[in-house]
Amino acid sequence: MREVEIDWRLRQVMAQRGLFSTTDLQPLLSQRGVNLSATQVYRLVTQCPERLNMRVLAAACDALGCSPDELIGVRTVEKATPQVANAGPRARAKATGQVQRPRRVTVTPEE
Repeated sequence: MREVEIDWRLRQVMAQRGLFSTTDLQPLLSQRGVNLSATQVYRLVTQCPERLNMRVLAAACDALGCSPDELIGVRTVEKATPQVANAGPRARAKATGQVQRPRRVTVTPEE
């Protein structure tokens, strides 16, 4: 199975430009019309964002004098498929995507 992984390199690019604190980036973004809190800037620098606003990306690139491909690296990784030989029926169904749903039953009184 192939998966795509993202390398978020904002911290490295900042260090190459002599910016070593996340608070150094906040005024640079503000000058470009992107007002983020200190917490938001810290998360942007230290964690790979799941979603990224294009204005934030453009402002960061302009502030750091770089292009988006310097900030974002993409690579594909081969992942091993999970081994389910000794697993129970539920684990096998979950691993293969064949999850079974319970069946509705009707209880009738005995005569």
